[in-house]
Amino acid sequence: MPSVDLFAEDNAHELFVLALLRRIMGAAGGSIHVNVRSAVGGHGRALTELRTYQRAVLRGTAGLTRPDLLVVVIDANCKGRVEARNDVLGETTAAAAGETMVACPDPHVERWFFADPEAFARVVGVDQQPGQRKCERARYKTMLRDAVSRAGHFPTLGGLEFAQDLVREIDLHRASRNEPSLGALIDGLRAFAQRVG
Repeated sequence: MPSVDLFAEDNAHELFVLALLRRIMGAAGGSIHVNVRSAVGGHGRALTELRTYQRAVLRGTAGLTRPDLLVVVIDANCKGRVEARNDVLGETTAAAAGETMVACPDPHVERWFFADPEAFARVVGVDQQPGQRKCERARYKTMLRDAVSRAGHFPTLGGLEFAQDLVREIDLHRASRNEPSLGALIDGLRAFAQRVG
C-alpha cells in the first residue's frame, strides 16, 4: 500500500486535500496510507516546517520514513500559482520522498470549496459563486463562513466541516476547469493513482 505524507499549511488544506486523495485513490481501485503533517502559522512558517520535516525524514527521526508521495499544499497568496509552487520546490529535497507534488491554491484554499458551484449548492444548501479572483486575505474564508450561515447551518469550523462532503460531490472536470490550481492537483493525483494502482 503506497504511503503518502500530506504536508498542509492549515486545517482547510488538510481537510480538503485528504478527502481528495481518498476519493481519487478509491476511484482508481487503490488504497493508501496517509500521514498528515500540518504546519500552522502562515506561508513562511510552513516553509520552515517543511525543511524541518524533510530533515527528520532523511534522519529517520521519531520513526519517520520516506513516503512514496509527499503532497505539499500551501496557498499561493496572490503571488500566482507558478511562483508559489517554485518557492516550495526550492525548499524540497528529492531524497525525502519517492515523489513530491506541490499544490498552491490560488489565491487561497477556501476558493476550492466553490470550484463546483452546483455541488456547493447541493451540499451546503445555498448558491454561492466565488466571483472574480481577488487577493484580499480573508475574502474566501469569510465567503465560505457566510454562505454556510445563510444556508441555516452553524459554521462550527467556518465551513470547513463541509470539505469531505463537497469533495465527494464535486464534478472533478468542472472543478478543474473553474480552478486551474485545483485541476493541477487532481491531474497529478490521478497520474500517481495510475502509476501505483
